[in-house]
Amino acid sequence: MPGFLAAFPDGMATADPEALARNAEDAWLASRLPDAVFYPESRESVIRLAQWASAAGVPITPRGAGRGYVGGCVPIRGGIVVNFSRMNRIREIDPRDGVAIVEPGVITAHLQEAVARIGWFYPPDPASAAESSLGGNIATNAGGPRCLKYGVTRHYVLGLEVVLADGTALHVGGRTHKNKVGFDLVGLFVGSEGLLGMVTEATLRLIPRPPHRVCAAAVFPSIESAAGCVEEIFGAGLLPSALEIADRFTLERVREFSPEPLPAGQAHLLVEIDGHSAGVDAELESLLPLLRRSGSGEVQIGRGGEGCERLWRTRRSFSMALKASGLTKLNEDIVVPRRRLVELVRLGSDLELRYGFPVACFGHAGDGNIHVNLMVDRSQPGADRHAQEALDLLFRQIVAWGGSITGEHGIGIAKERWWPLAVSPEVRALHERLKNALDPKGLLNPGKFVVVPQ
Repeated sequence: MPGFLAAFPDGMATADPEALARNAEDAWLASRLPDAVFYPESRESVIRLAQWASAAGVPITPRGAGRGYVGGCVPIRGGIVVNFSRMNRIREIDPRDGVAIVEPGVITAHLQEAVARIGWFYPPDPASAAESSLGGNIATNAGGPRCLKYGVTRHYVLGLEVVLADGTALHVGGRTHKNKVGFDLVGLFVGSEGLLGMVTEATLRLIPRPPHRVCAAAVFPSIESAAGCVEEIFGAGLLPSALEIADRFTLERVREFSPEPLPAGQAHLLVEIDGHSAGVDAELESLLPLLRRSGSGEVQIGRGGEGCERLWRTRRSFSMALKASGLTKLNEDIVVPRRRLVELVRLGSDLELRYGFPVACFGHAGDGNIHVNLMVDRSQPGADRHAQEALDLLFRQIVAWGGSITGEHGIGIAKERWWPLAVSPEVRALHERLKNALDPKGLLNPGKFVVVPQ
């Protein structure tokens, strides 16, 4: 794109083949080389780019750290990838107001570490926190294990600075913790997957850091007994900060992959409690006999940051262990009402029997957001067709149960096929009207699940 490169001779624009290749894919299966990559360094450079692309009719695809699982930042129509990695400054941390102001390229864990040093807390914690960027988290409304008690990314976004497709820059929200002036435009952009605008700055809510935490990792004789224990925990009036579950196949892979010892059992439940030490200890005293009554075997206890992280290392190894199996891992982040957890596990077993490939289930049992992973040997004849048929059955049942086909990854390309199943024609039409209003030329992240009506 010689015209584009000539318009931005300041080192932010490139068509270098290595840069194109690095920006062609995310953690999913799709890949498409862009025609160029733009590395903005300020809001003004994003405005300039959007104005140029709008006038030239060139598509632009915003990109965070590229850790998404649905192809959301894959430039499937070519054009320009806008890579925000250079806009990585934490502009302000103010404990008096309880806010942090950040650029979109800040790595999630870097903000968490910075606020923790002064006794504050940014709770959203996607599994990729050490690699994912806050801009990407905002684009997908990312979740994580702490959603159960603390909520998702949207609950911590107070204000945004956004550049629209034509280069219009606007501020929505602010730095106050309550703001009811007009429509919830912050909520409109959070989770919009780069289809409505490009975030160039975010004002995020912080809370005081809980002074104490404790984890209990329990093994169970079956995934059904572990899922049943989740109901017992809530029935006892406990609200853990995280409540994670894993099935037999996942644990078998972890035992092969991880050096961390994992007691024998067919299912795993990790429960974290945080708060003041007296309250945490009292909740733990209530939790332990409940785990035993539900059928748990050995229970490992971790206290404080170091003790809890020892147990979390096992949890964080689940995805890597499954990938190390050599099978293609189709990671679906479905959500079901909590009372359907046992039925979901049985559905996974049914899919295994019907199609012959393992189905590994693990994830956030506390809010019903389970990662159902189809473990597919794509070298086998018909493997891709069978995987699609299995996903059809999975998603249709999830929707029939009143669940959601995605809890934190988004639609992107990977779930576009099931977008009409997930929402009504009226809701799809509303998405199209909003897209048309903010991006009438259809240049922002084109080719994804919402297109501009022709």
